Amino acid sequence: MVSINNEHDKTYKAFLEHKKTFLEFLQDFVQEEWVQDLQEDNLTLVDKSFILKDYQEKEADIIYEVKINDTKVYFYLLFELQSTVDYTMPYRLLLYMTELWRQYFDNTDERTKRSKSFKLPAIIPMLLYNGKKKWTVAQSFARYQNGYEKFDKHILDFEYILFNVNGYNEKELYEIGSLMSAIFLLDQNIDKEEFISRFKRLVILIQRLSPEQWNRLKRWILKILLPGIPESNRNKIAELIEESDIMEVDKMVMNLEVNFKKWMHDARQEGKQEGRQEGRQEGLFEAAKLALQKGKSIDEVAELLELPYNIVE
Repeated sequence: MVSINNEHDKTYKAFLEHKKTFLEFLQDFVQEEWVQDLQEDNLTLVDKSFILKDYQEKEADIIYEVKINDTKVYFYLLFELQSTVDYTMPYRLLLYMTELWRQYFDNTDERTKRSKSFKLPAIIPMLLYNGKKKWTVAQSFARYQNGYEKFDKHILDFEYILFNVNGYNEKELYEIGSLMSAIFLLDQNIDKEEFISRFKRLVILIQRLSPEQWNRLKRWILKILLPGIPESNRNKIAELIEESDIMEVDKMVMNLEVNFKKWMHDARQEGKQEGRQEGRQEGLFEAAKLALQKGKSIDEVAELLELPYNIVE
């Protein structure tokens, strides 16, 4: 399997590699009749990942082999957890699907694949996107081709299922009330205060997680909360979250809520202080430039403004 460095990718991948969670995810977010035919016992996680060399270690995927009424199909889910919108996505998905078919074909014995009854398994492409920008990429492969309107019956086509994290309504996600809807709620484009407010409302649901799932979620939460917090307070937050037991999540969230305003106030004060220091430094540089333009020597300017010689130089 390809090694994925992004903690965001790891979190989504770790949860959805659990068969029950993946099945629940499809039942909650895919409005197709065939979803009702899926059973956990008929899902098999494929220990394989297809990553294009141009995107090495920038993305993750999950493949499930599924049997529906003795028919084998594949679910291919690609994670696009980046801020930019990639308009080549239909082509990228085609390459992944083709590679999956190629491997299936190569691993089938000659006699079977030359028989009249042999067929390739259907592949259902899916995409999970959490970027802030609106997803405006064509969802069908036909629309990625010039002239598709005229030759629609004779060209290759497929439509991928899109899970757009920021495209779901907050109320809708709370009503779903599943693990993945909770992850979506916390991963939407919201500020830290709203994150904690939502986290507080999800405590009961989070307490249903296994200890391993909770540990993965904790690491992900830290990556979201720590940036922008003063360094003097980061250790307090990390300790508060890392040492919390899953059955004490409610206490941990209450502590976060009580202290968060103070932490954010400290961050703003620290930012103002840094801004004042930068402003003073810029003022000294401008004064030095003016003094030099008026004929003052480097030594004189350095001594007058108390600046290092090499800076004035």
